[in-house]
Formats: sequence, structure tokens, C-alpha cells
Amino acid sequence: MGELRVLVFSATFGAGHLRAAEALIEAIREKSPKAEITHLDFGAFISKTLNAIVKNTYIELIKHTPKLYGMFYYRTSKIRPHSLIQRLINILGRKEFLDYIKELNPDVIICTYPVIAGVLGELRFKGVIHAPVVSVVTDYGVHSQYIQRGVDLYIAGCKDVYEDLIAGGIAPERIRITGIPVNPKFEKELDRSEITERLNLKCIRPTILVMGGAYGVLGGSKHICKFLLDSSSPLQILVVCGRDEKLYRSLESLQGRNPMVCYGYINNVEELMSVSDLIITKAGGLTVSESLTKKLPMVIYKPIPGQEEENAHFLERIGAAKLAKTEEELEETIQYLLSHPEEIERMRRSAAKALPGHAADRAVDAILALVQ
Repeated sequence: MGELRVLVFSATFGAGHLRAAEALIEAIREKSPKAEITHLDFGAFISKTLNAIVKNTYIELIKHTPKLYGMFYYRTSKIRPHSLIQRLINILGRKEFLDYIKELNPDVIICTYPVIAGVLGELRFKGVIHAPVVSVVTDYGVHSQYIQRGVDLYIAGCKDVYEDLIAGGIAPERIRITGIPVNPKFEKELDRSEITERLNLKCIRPTILVMGGAYGVLGGSKHICKFLLDSSSPLQILVVCGRDEKLYRSLESLQGRNPMVCYGYINNVEELMSVSDLIITKAGGLTVSESLTKKLPMVIYKPIPGQEEENAHFLERIGAAKLAKTEEELEETIQYLLSHPEEIERMRRSAAKALPGHAADRAVDAILALVQ
């Protein structure tokens, strides 16, 4: 396709926006090897200091006061598209973005974070920038910040998101249902036996993967692991602590009748998902999309009010996950699933049917068609 110039904006307020951007970049490079791709962190572009403060505040909120975060999420979702507050949000960093875009002169701008999509969509609507703007919805519900009149193309994860966008006034022809973009490596069929042997795991036990999130935000991880370690059902536990070193150290000394392996921040999550029978996780849009892509049944534990609750309800509705809001519910759910493997298999089939497949490829095809 020649030297396509692509500008990608993501954000580090949660790892999902970043991972969706990286998935799209990987797919673009496969389809257009000569493309010039620039990837920027929306918050750091405006102010690295402010970005660090907001990011740390976000992590502390969802770890320690999730209800407060939920109040913030739902209150901001009531901001009307043409209100004064929304107009103020849409001028955030406008001059800096405009100067940069004029100098780079991209053929297309992709946003995986709604606030920057709003800023650039408004500039696009007014004819100030000429490159088409693409907004990628990284959850299975639509916050009002996604509803922007100047966005040329929306990438949606499912029909529910498509319908929510239309209800918000977005024309159907501006929406493509592709699935939430995940790294193409999650699409590959891997040899479970080979990975099990290479990672020194047991091949005859059910395997439960516990995902603490990039910053260890899965509440009660230590309790979950103690329960699984002492379970009378033979199983093995894989725990991903992310960047939470305190959590990793607290789990290292735990012992019980079942084996457990702890990991810090890793780059082979797709391998761990390939050898697992069940995952206990938060309901972040990218993690659950990766799990669906790997056909991995989920137990969603204490979803954060806001987008995680919406994601969890979507997963429950399609039959790919169970929801546990308390420690007691979690223990009952795990015990039930371990004693009813046919239910795990039913959930696996539901997960396999949930998404179109090859989401990043589909999304990039839609983006390239827009540019052409």
C-alpha cells in the first residue's frame, strides 16, 4: 500500500487501551509493512507529570475505593455531547495535538481512548484536520465519552456496543463490529501438551489461571490462592501478579495440597491461557477479550462498578462467564465448576461463539478501507 502514515493514540489509565493499540499496530505492520506508525500516550503527550498523577490516582481508586470510581464513571456518563463540560473536555490539549498532527500529516488517526477521540473528532468535524479519525471501543458497554460527532469510524466489540452507539446518535455506516482488537498471537492454536511440558506443569490436573491485572488490582488474590491450594479437588494454580511485587512476595511462601506457580509481569499470557481450563479475573475489556479469543471460561470476581460491571454482565449473558461478588460466592462457584466439568465445557463453547475472530485483522481491514 505504499508508505501509509498512521498516528495511534492510547492511554495508560488501565492497560487495556495500550494493549488494543499494540494489537492494531501489529496487524497494520503485517498488512502494510512499509507503514510509518507513530504511537503516543494521550496523557503523557499533554503532561507527563499530570499523567503520572492521574494514572496513580486511577489505580488507587480501583484497588481501594472501587465504589467511588463507579460513582465517577456513571456521573461522567451523564455529560451531554453538546454541554459546556463536554466542550471544555474537547479542547483539552487541542493546540498541542493540532500542531503535532499538522507536522506529522497522518493518513489516519486511531484512538483507543475516548477522550482523545473526542478532542480529535471535534477538530475533524470542524474541518480543522483532514485525516479520518477512528475510535476503538475497548469495552462491551458504551460510555458517553465515546459518542462524538466527528469520528469517522467506530470499532465495536459486539452487537450490544453497535446498538448503544446507534442509540447515542452514531450512524450505522460509521460502525464496524470486529471484536475488540487483541494481539494476533492470541488467535493462534497452540500445543497444550508442549507448553505444559515446557513450563513444568502437571498434565493430568485441571488448571486454574488467576489474573491479578497489570497492577495487581484483583482484590483478595491471596485468599483466592489459599482456597485453591487447600481445595480437596486436585488442580494446579497459575497466578499472574503483574507489576504488583508485594502480591508476588506474599504468595511465594504459600503452600497447600495443590501446586501453584506464581508469575510477575509476563509476555506469554496466551500460553498460560492455552493450558488453563478456567480463569479467575477482573473484567477488563482486553483481558476478557483475550480469554474469549482463547475460548477460556471465566469467573469474574468483584467487578469494579462501571465498565467492568457492564463487561461482566455481557459475559454472563452470553454464557461464557460466572460472576462472583463475594468470597463465599467465589468458593461456591469454583467448587461447582470443578465438580461439573460439563458446565466448564458448555462455557467454553459459549466463549468460542462470542466473537467474530481475528478482531485486529478485521479492524485494520475496516481502517484501511476507510483510508482508501
